[in-house]
Amino acid sequence: MSVSFVQHRIQAEARARKLAAERRDSAEVHIADIYKYFPFKLFGLNRDALQDLAEIEFQAELELCRVNPEMIQQYLDMRRSGFRVGFISDTYWNSDQLAELLRVCSPGLTWDFLYASCDHHSSKSETLFATYLAEQGVDAASSFHIGDNEKADIKSARRHGIRPRYYPQASAALASKLQRETSMFELLCPAQPSRLDHGARTLRRAVTAQSAQQSSGFHLGVTVLGPVMAAFDAFIDARRTVLAEQGARVAVGFLGRDGFLPHRVWQDAHDGSGAYLEINRRVSLVGSADTLEPLIELLSRVVKIDAATFVDIVKVQSPAVMAFFAQYPDGIASGRDLADALPSLMDTSEITDMAAGVRARLLAHLRATIPDFDHCTDLILVDLGYSASVQKSLRRIFDREGIRIRLHGAYLLTLDDAFDDIADDDTAQGLISDRIVTPHVKRMLIRNVALLEQLCCSGEGSARDYRDGAVLREGDQRPATQLALGAEIQAGALSYTSRARELAPRYALRPYDDAATTARWTAAILGRLLLLPDDDELVLLGGFMHDVNLGTQALAPLLDANFANNCVIARGIGTACTAPAPPMWLAGSFAALSPSYGYLYALFGANRLPPNVFGEARCGTLQVGLFGGDGKASLEAVDVYHSGLGELRLRIPLSRRMAITTIALPLAKLVREGMLHGVVVQSGETTAKAAEASNVAAIREGRLVYAGIERNGRHFRATNDDGMLLIPVDAFEDDIAIYTVALASLSHDRILAVEDCSIDGAPAATLSWRASATNSH
Repeated sequence: MSVSFVQHRIQAEARARKLAAERRDSAEVHIADIYKYFPFKLFGLNRDALQDLAEIEFQAELELCRVNPEMIQQYLDMRRSGFRVGFISDTYWNSDQLAELLRVCSPGLTWDFLYASCDHHSSKSETLFATYLAEQGVDAASSFHIGDNEKADIKSARRHGIRPRYYPQASAALASKLQRETSMFELLCPAQPSRLDHGARTLRRAVTAQSAQQSSGFHLGVTVLGPVMAAFDAFIDARRTVLAEQGARVAVGFLGRDGFLPHRVWQDAHDGSGAYLEINRRVSLVGSADTLEPLIELLSRVVKIDAATFVDIVKVQSPAVMAFFAQYPDGIASGRDLADALPSLMDTSEITDMAAGVRARLLAHLRATIPDFDHCTDLILVDLGYSASVQKSLRRIFDREGIRIRLHGAYLLTLDDAFDDIADDDTAQGLISDRIVTPHVKRMLIRNVALLEQLCCSGEGSARDYRDGAVLREGDQRPATQLALGAEIQAGALSYTSRARELAPRYALRPYDDAATTARWTAAILGRLLLLPDDDELVLLGGFMHDVNLGTQALAPLLDANFANNCVIARGIGTACTAPAPPMWLAGSFAALSPSYGYLYALFGANRLPPNVFGEARCGTLQVGLFGGDGKASLEAVDVYHSGLGELRLRIPLSRRMAITTIALPLAKLVREGMLHGVVVQSGETTAKAAEASNVAAIREGRLVYAGIERNGRHFRATNDDGMLLIPVDAFEDDIAIYTVALASLSHDRILAVEDCSIDGAPAATLSWRASATNSH
C-alpha cells in the first residue's frame, strides 16, 4: 500500500507539472495542485482529504529534514559579517511552509528575504532569480548564491550575473551507486518498502561530501565498505550490550584474517578494546578433533592441496598420505579425493595426539590475547561468517578442557541452517540472516563473498600454529600491489566510520537503532558491491587474487570474464550462474561481460530468472558433417536451440572412438548473417557429465575456418548457400567431448520453438522462424 501511495503521489506531481507547463509555460506548482490529481478513491478517501494529505506530507517533511551544519555555519557567519542573507528555493511548499520548515530545522533562524518558486510560478531556471534581483533592488554582481543543483542553482545564477558556489549533495558516481542499491534492496527484500532507511543514506551523503577526494580505493572504502562496517559494528555493540546488561563479563574477539577490518573499526570506536584472535577454521578444527571426521570435513571443502600443506595442517608426515600425493601430477590433489581416501591412510590415534598439542597452543594464544581470559563468562566471536565452524570447534575445545565460557557468534552473513547444532548455552546470530534475505540470496552472496574477504583481510599470512601464545603464520602470496590497494580501501572505511560517529549527532541521526532496517540496507549495499559492481570498481578490483588458505600456495583469480563468457556459450546464462569456483567473484565476472549479465546473475540468485524464459528451447535440427583423420565422413543431425536472450546454440557430441578431426557446420543453412559468440568444448566420461562440466575451453578464433563466408571480427555473412564453418577437433582424453556453437542471427527476427521442425536446406517458408519481409532468406 505504501509503495502504491508513493508511486501515485509521484505520478500526480508529474501530471500537475505537465499541465502547469502547458497552461502557463512553467512547471512550478503548489502541493495542493499535486494532490488534485491523486486517486483518492483507490485509498478509500474522498476529495475532501486533499488538504489533509498535503498537511500530512508537510508534517513528514518537518520530521525528516535535517539542517546541514556546514551550511548553517556559513549562513550565520555571513549574517554576522553584515550581509543580507535569505533563501531562494524551487519547491512546492509555499513561503509560509518553507519558513516553518527552516525554523523547525534550525530554531531561531532569521532571514532578510525568502522566495518559494511555487508562489511565483517560476523556477530558478526561469525568472525567479530576476524576480529576486528586482524586488530586493540589489546589484547582481554583489550577490552570491550557494546551491546543490548545477543547472538550477549554478548555471541559472551565473546567467543572471550572480556569483555561484556549487555545493554538491552527492557525486554522479555516488548517486549511481545509491540508485543501484535501491534496485538491489527491492530485489533482495521485496516485501519491504525502500523509501526510508532511518537516515543512513543521509549520513553517507554528508560524510562523502565532507571527505577529501583521495585515491579510488580510499573512495570505495568511504562510500561502500565503510557504511557496511559501521552497521556491522553497531550490530556487534548491540550484542555486547545485551550480554552486559545480563551481568555477563564479556570479551569481544575478532577472528583473523577476515575480522581484521571489523577489529580496527571496533578499536577506533571503543577505546582500543577487543582482541584480534588469529584462529582459522583449519587450526580450530584440527584442535577439536578426536576422530578423523573434522579433518575430512575440512579437506572436502578444499579445491587443491599438496603434501607440504597437509603436513603443515596435521603436523604428521604419514607415509601412506605421502604415497597418495605422489600419484597426482605435481603432487597436487583435490581436497575431495584426499578426504575420501583419508580413513584408509591414517589412524585415528595419529590425529588425537596431534589435536591435544594444537589445543594447548591455541589456548595459550587466547590467554595471551584476551585480557583476563579465565575470568570471562562470555566471549563474542566476530567474523564475516558463515556457518560458525570456528565457534563450534572452539566449543568442543573448551568442553574438552573444562572451560565454561559461553560463546556468541556475531557474523555479518550467516548460513542459518548450519546453526541447529550450536550448543544450548551458546548463540550465533548474523546481521544479514535468513530473516533478512532468503536462503537463495544468501548463497549467492556467499558464492561471491571472496571479494569482501579480501577487502577486510589483514595483510599477513594466515595462522598455521602458535608458540608461547604468539602466532606462527604462513607466507602471504598475494601481490604487494593488491595489499597496498586493500590498505587504501580499509583506510577509507575507517575514515567513514570515524566521521559518521562525529556527524550523526550533529544531524540528529540514529541510523542503526532499528536493527531490521539496518540489516536490510546493509544487505543492499553489500549486495550491490558484490553483485552489481560498476565499471570503476571492476577496473579497480578486477586484478585481485584470492589465497584459498587451505591448500597450495597458488592464488585463484577473483574475476575471469572469459570463463564466464565460455560458460554462457556452453551452457546458457541460467546454468552458467551455477559455475563453481574459481573464479571466486562470479558476479564480477558476469558484470565484466556487461552490466546486464551482472543483473541477470543477481536475478538468478534471487530466484527471479525463470528457466522457461531464460533457458533453452528446441527449435529445429541441422545436418552437420563429421570428418575423420582416415578420410571417412558422415552427416549427423544435431538439435538447434534458442535461448531466452534470442541466441542460437548447437551442441555437437563426439565420442573419442569416432576419431573426428573436423566438424563442418553448414552455417549458411542456419543463418546467412549474424554474430558468432564463440565455439567451446567440454569433456567428460559420459555425455551428461560432459554437458555439466565446468572445464569449458574456447576454440581460438584463428583456428576456425570460414568457407564461403565473409568475416569481420565476430560478424559473418554467407556469400552463398553452401557457406561452412569448419571447426578443428583436437584429441581428448575423456570418452565424450561436446562442441557448442553459440551465435546470434541478423538475417531473421527470431526462430520460434516449434517441435518436429528441421533446418536442413529446405525453403525458408517451411522453417520455424518468423522472418520479416525485408530480411528473410
